[in-house]
Amino acid sequence: MDTWATWTTRGITAGRGGVMTDEVGVLTGDLTVHTTWIHGEAQITVQYTGAEEWHTLHGSPVAALDEATGRAVHQAAVETVKVGGGQGLSLP
Repeated sequence: MDTWATWTTRGITAGRGGVMTDEVGVLTGDLTVHTTWIHGEAQITVQYTGAEEWHTLHGSPVAALDEATGRAVHQAAVETVKVGGGQGLSLP
């Protein structure tokens, strides 16, 4: 049986310069980050809060062998959005 988890953080104001996505480039403003952890991998997407479309955060997916690591990757994605700078996922 597969183990999986998801985390969503809404209402994050992107730092100056926003955050890079694979599909549409930089997103700025009020964003939501969603991470799905499954099969040893964390897949991170972002959207304008309240929108329907999700976009892959540049640098996703990330290897995350356990749920705790998946949760840490989600938090790193949230921090990446807060910092901005037009960058993709930045892991410590």
